[in-house]
Amino acid sequence: MLALLAPGQGSQTPGMLTTWLENPELKDLLKEWSQAIDLDLIHLGTSASAEEIQDTANAQPLIVAASLLSAHALLKGNMTCKVIAGHSVGEISAAAIAGVISSIDAMKLVRTRGIEMAKAASLAPAGMSAVLGGIRVEVLEAIALLGLVAANDNGAGQIVAAGSLEALEKLANHTPAGARVRPLAVAGAFHTSYMSPAVQPMQLLAQGIEVSNPLCDVISNKDGEIVSDGREILDRIVNQIANPVRWDLCMSAMKSHGITGAIELAPGGTLVGLLKRAEPEIQTCALKSSEDLSTAAQLITNHG
Repeated sequence: MLALLAPGQGSQTPGMLTTWLENPELKDLLKEWSQAIDLDLIHLGTSASAEEIQDTANAQPLIVAASLLSAHALLKGNMTCKVIAGHSVGEISAAAIAGVISSIDAMKLVRTRGIEMAKAASLAPAGMSAVLGGIRVEVLEAIALLGLVAANDNGAGQIVAAGSLEALEKLANHTPAGARVRPLAVAGAFHTSYMSPAVQPMQLLAQGIEVSNPLCDVISNKDGEIVSDGREILDRIVNQIANPVRWDLCMSAMKSHGITGAIELAPGGTLVGLLKRAEPEIQTCALKSSEDLSTAAQLITNHG
């Protein structure tokens, strides 16, 4: 049984849409989305600098656009997966691919999300650091003792701490045994209370969006549960902005629901890397460019 995975912020790289836009149909879609949200996604995906696409307000729409384009190219309108999950902002991509919301509404949502989270991040100095390795219980204890939040519990020996820059510096200087701390190039403490100001604007926008129940099982970042009500899926996506991502539980859910193959949509790589370490028996494929479509199609044949 096959799962689709939609990546989150931090997976973007300069020029990542170049090969996809060789397809005129995909280029036309991207033009349409660019006009709908007043953001030049073609520039961001082909010629923008690493610094420009690191900006939260640009990165989030770009990542969702990449996932939707690659899904369009791969599935050609036929939903072949049984399960879909997105990491953080990737949940918006997942909702659109599952038919919960339209692609245009997904782009409008993520445009507002990026802008409002950037605003929230500017209110107080804060950040995020990945804690790699160590004993899970000890890592979580060290994070909590410093007043930080385990904002992304990614499983496979990776937990992302978020909070004040001072506390993150203390964590780096007093690393839990067997672990190493790597600061992340992000503008704020995402998935914590620092992002609370972004929630209400998103709620107001989400209330006016038409939703449908999903065409496949959708795994939620909140608790790894499968959610089958379209409105609940959208509500969870909005509230997740200021709450931790439990990707470890999402991966466990894939295993327990009999997933044997997983394809990570563009810009792929990060999530299948985590899945390989957490659930190595699940075969994976990452869509890093359009050249990976044939490999992904074979995985669909084998596991769809």
